[in-house]
Amino acid sequence: MSTATHLASPAGTSAPGPLLGRLNVGRRERFVSASAGLALVAFALKRGGIPGAVGALAGGVLLYRGLSGHCPLHSALGRSTASRRELGMSRMERGASASVALDRGIRVDQRVVILRPQQEVYAFFRDLHNLPRVMSHVEKVVVSSSALSHWTVRGPAGVRLRWDAEIINERLGELIAWRSRDGADVRNAGSVRFAPAEGGGTEVRVQLRYDPPAGAVGAAVAKVLGESPDQQMKADLQRLKGELEYFATDAVDHVNAAPHER
Repeated sequence: MSTATHLASPAGTSAPGPLLGRLNVGRRERFVSASAGLALVAFALKRGGIPGAVGALAGGVLLYRGLSGHCPLHSALGRSTASRRELGMSRMERGASASVALDRGIRVDQRVVILRPQQEVYAFFRDLHNLPRVMSHVEKVVVSSSALSHWTVRGPAGVRLRWDAEIINERLGELIAWRSRDGADVRNAGSVRFAPAEGGGTEVRVQLRYDPPAGAVGAAVAKVLGESPDQQMKADLQRLKGELEYFATDAVDHVNAAPHER
């Protein structure tokens, strides 16, 4: 679990310099912030008007965040995404980062009823290769084992985001739970539950928590651009419903096909 890092200067040593004292944004997050900032500034120059002004302002904030490594919001909340190594501490002292702290992040909770058998819906979702077909921002999922996978996702303003994920809990036909691993561009964790729906079919419920690139600023920018994960997930679940209800035969054939036939 990621927690804020507080450093005190031992007696007889110098206090952190101006840069070290202000650094509270990790290397990966700085790169994402700077990339998104440049993309938003370019968007603002083309768009003009109020959306352009909002984009220019947000782009400037993200560029400052990426180039300086400092986030005023992080400072106000007393937290940091910079690793201990980035703050000049030894590798031995670094703690392993978990996905998202319980008191942090943006929460998404969406559900849909699909008029197909529970095991069939679960099997489609459990084959992670299927997910780019129904999740519009997921470009690619590379599965390396039954529990580990690598994700490439298109974020706000077209910025590509990547992370490794691991399945940490699974009940056949009922539950898939995951979390991102160390070094994720977007730290996230969540679960998908499958249950019989009242009146027939299967209820699919997706719950996730994530730390957006560039923190709360990034989340606000995504909403301005119409790309908030809550909106995305709602639309993605509707695509999943359509895939399994209206193209059920093709979907089931794909799930049941041998790996070399896919």
